[in-house]
Formats: sequence, structure tokens, C-alpha cells
Amino acid sequence: MISQSFRAEWSPRLLSILRIMVGLLFLQHGLSKYFGFPAPSPRSFQVFGILGLAGAIEIVASVLVTIGLFTRAAAFIASGEMAVAYFTAHFPKSFFPLVNGGDAAVLYCFIFLFLALEGGGVWSIDAARSRG
Repeated sequence: MISQSFRAEWSPRLLSILRIMVGLLFLQHGLSKYFGFPAPSPRSFQVFGILGLAGAIEIVASVLVTIGLFTRAAAFIASGEMAVAYFTAHFPKSFFPLVNGGDAAVLYCFIFLFLALEGGGVWSIDAARSRG
């Protein structure tokens, strides 16, 4: 059993680690749309299309979330983007996320929603700004 003091000490730090890892993973989606890195986008990409907007949101929001700057706002926007992505691209294929390939979109949506509520944790620029 984990002690209360251990949880109290490490919970804010793990929140920051979660934020950083989710931000870095999400960044790959935007980079693949715009730059074909680390893998080319599976769909045809147009900068001024819906995928261009999604890629821009993914790049900007993921960088802000990763560094912990304006975490709540960036995470809220990213959560909304993932909800839209799920219901427009995945849900029409099937009700079940495992079948429609939307399990990552659902996870991102709810993790970003959690970050929008909780903020960036102790290892974030937001926390440093509030201390100073």
C-alpha cells in the first residue's frame, strides 16, 4: 500500500510527467501531418483543409502542454479537437473504439480534459509563473 505522504509528494510530479509524455506523443500527430515526420500522414494533407487546422492545433497545443505553458487552455482545445476527430472520423465506422480505430482519440480527449482541469503540475512554466 502506498502511504499518504508518498502520494502527496509524488502525485503533482507524476501529473507533470503525464503532461510531458502526452504532449510529446501528441506532437507526433501534428508533425506527421505537416512534415511527414516521424511518419507520413496516412491521408492527403492540405494546409487550408480540416487536417491542416488539426495539425496546427496538434503542434501548438502539444508544445504548450509539453512545456506547461497555458496548459489548461491548450489542453482544453486539444481535448475538443480529439472529440471532433473521434466523432467525425472514427465513430461513423463503428460504435466501438477498438473496431473504429478511435481508442487513441478517446484517450487523448479525456487525458487532455483532465489536464484542463488539473493544470500542468509542479514541473511546468505555469507553476513557476504562479510562484514568482
